[in-house]
Amino acid sequence: MSGSSNIIAMKKVVQQLRLEASINRVKVSQAAADLQQFCLQNAHQDPLLTGMSSSTNPFRPQKVCSFL
Repeated sequence: MSGSSNIIAMKKVVQQLRLEASINRVKVSQAAADLQQFCLQNAHQDPLLTGMSSSTNPFRPQKVCSFL
């Protein structure tokens, strides 16, 4: 029975390799240019670059109430 399980495993490997071979590839230079363009287009919305107002900042320090 190990021979038939070996054949099934090899068929799965071949199927996976065919799937991976059929994927369209993008050149690294094109992917880098696309990523750079995306970052430049969305830089105005990035709170790490533009900062965040204190009223909309969910991580602002909580106000402390003290009773005298």
